[in-house]
Amino acid sequence: MKILVLNAGSSSQKSCLYDLEKVLLDTPPEPIWEASIDWTHHDGFAEIKVKPLHGKVLEEEISATSRPEIIAHMLETLWSGETPVLKSPSEVDIIGHRVVHGGAEYRQSTIINAEVKEAIAKLSIFAPVHNPANLEGIEAAEKVFGKIPQVAVFDTAFHAHLSPAAYTYAIPTKYTNQGIRRYGFHGISHQYCRDRAANILNRNIEDFRLITCHLGNGCSLAAIRNGQSIDTTMGFTPLEGLVMGSRSGSIDAGILIHLLRQPDMDVEKLDRILNRESGLLGVSGISGDLRPVLKAIDEGNPQAQLAFDVYVHSLRSHIGAMLASLGGLDALIFTAGVGENAPAVRAAACSGFEFLGLKLDLDKNNQRLLDVDIAAPDSAVRVLVIHTQEDWEIARECWNLK
Repeated sequence: MKILVLNAGSSSQKSCLYDLEKVLLDTPPEPIWEASIDWTHHDGFAEIKVKPLHGKVLEEEISATSRPEIIAHMLETLWSGETPVLKSPSEVDIIGHRVVHGGAEYRQSTIINAEVKEAIAKLSIFAPVHNPANLEGIEAAEKVFGKIPQVAVFDTAFHAHLSPAAYTYAIPTKYTNQGIRRYGFHGISHQYCRDRAANILNRNIEDFRLITCHLGNGCSLAAIRNGQSIDTTMGFTPLEGLVMGSRSGSIDAGILIHLLRQPDMDVEKLDRILNRESGLLGVSGISGDLRPVLKAIDEGNPQAQLAFDVYVHSLRSHIGAMLASLGGLDALIFTAGVGENAPAVRAAACSGFEFLGLKLDLDKNNQRLLDVDIAAPDSAVRVLVIHTQEDWEIARECWNLK
């Protein structure tokens, strides 16, 4: 069975093709084809990179006139070019798309039809950058593959079982009825890490209390009990919760009112400040990428140290909140760019929870191993570093709907 995965973002498009046998594997296989488009590196052009499992890598730059046409061109390299991996588009059995926002209606992955596309477009009011890009990928795939089934895998769906107490904001009910509530994001990643953790530790997800820490440029936590997300840090938008690379995370709403009263402030400027100029970048003045911040700390930069301390304080505080929701903890999981590659963050976060009997194996933590337990043998809580694989999780959802 050949499953094509499209993961469309505002500034990039990533795709891969899996060729699966009759049995779904527990661990992700290597894709037989991968491709990406970068819309931002060279203004007015799209950079395309295609990498078959066996064969020559294709790199080209073309005029960025129509995004769907460029996506279609990328997809056509599956059977055209120097190293085709398919004979024709009909060899693809099903196509999976990451869709950022499914609202309250879509609680699981869904076969795409006209009604689903209309809903994705309607929900663009909640995800104005991502949902339209997701639709572009769907429409490009329709153009290339015709009636081959397509599946929407919603990033919000994993959090669809939050209780009303967890998803309701304490605002007048008329606004809640307009759809203003906690949705949560990074659900595809949190779901993958839940299943991978159960596999690594040989545990049943039904009796497993987890906190998954997705720490990349965007950061979120999920509290998982009985296999379901019961609490999460991102909310109505991905801005809420943890301090992130360039996002502020949760701050006093009164600050926003105060800033909007200033004569040189408007909504667009405030949006830019909170989403693109805050977080690690805003405090350090250096970067939203943790690596240069850590380098500056080594060089004695006090603002870099403060940025790291604020980041870790926020992480510990929110882990504590998730812990309260769970009423206990069996495993703490770190994933995504920072979670997988920053031993200093993992060590600092875990040092706040020694009262639980959590103990790190510092040697393992510093080795930067993936898909392993880095807790000490006598730790009461297991600590895992897992390489998140959202594309594979999307492929698994397609397999289950085939």
